[in-house]
Amino acid sequence: MNEAIILKSTGSWYQLKDINTGKIYDARIRGKFKKEKIRNTNPLAVGDRVHYELEDNNIAWITKINPRKNYIIRKSVNLSKETHIIASNIDLACIIFTLKYPQTSLGFLNRCLITCEAYQIPTLIVFNKIDLLSEEDVKELNEVENIYHSIGYETLRISAVNKINMAELKERIVNKITVFLGHSGSGKSSTINALQENLDLKIATISNYNEKGKHTTTFAQMYDWDFGGSIIDIPGIKEFELVDIHKEELQDYFPEILREKHSCKYNNCIHVNEPQCAVIDAVKNGKISEKRYAHYLKLIEELKS
Repeated sequence: MNEAIILKSTGSWYQLKDINTGKIYDARIRGKFKKEKIRNTNPLAVGDRVHYELEDNNIAWITKINPRKNYIIRKSVNLSKETHIIASNIDLACIIFTLKYPQTSLGFLNRCLITCEAYQIPTLIVFNKIDLLSEEDVKELNEVENIYHSIGYETLRISAVNKINMAELKERIVNKITVFLGHSGSGKSSTINALQENLDLKIATISNYNEKGKHTTTFAQMYDWDFGGSIIDIPGIKEFELVDIHKEELQDYFPEILREKHSCKYNNCIHVNEPQCAVIDAVKNGKISEKRYAHYLKLIEELKS
């Protein structure tokens, strides 16, 4: 039985690598895959483990997909479908956060973290472009970092351009399948190139008009690191909407709320305005960040509609 991992997905064609031989093939899906009712825009994602048959012309036909251990999913821009799986079978998600050039919102960071919590993907928050920050910016970054440290998230400050802390980042990702999540222009491709120059990925430039990044990657692709492991390079993400998460379960994907909720008076408390709510008390006492809690309330409202 031939088994492979999906390296690239461009729509109707895929590229896969045989797990045993390392050979790479162009591949297509057998018709029965397409006939199934699939809620995703993409029946297969980069990182998927699949079975395939090889034809005489060296074209591989994908016949089966193995169960995924996890995946990153978002709402699709294609309105005819509901969701889009960005990547699967991930060992570590690095969320690339830039305080400036372009500015990453805490809302975007929180949504990425919630999705990773929901699908059990370990995370690392990577603060990029620290070489561009003023003294006031560094104070703001310290505040942001302290919020997420207090929750229990790991963070790392880097500059891909100036090669600051790249050795530390390499230690975190060696021998893992990693995905970088971030806005266009946040430095995902620059970081990948700084870790391994021969990959030579295109680098996004920043528009002077609104300091937003321009898309460079148009589809997901997996590359092998020389030092061990792989990186899944994905298009930059402007918005990251939650998928298949219900209002009642949102609290479980905020680790700081999950820790406090067991002390609430009512078992069905969702920590909005209920009496004797331990989470609301924790916010008042400074144990839970007011900014994080405010975003929790905003998401609760969104999930009602």
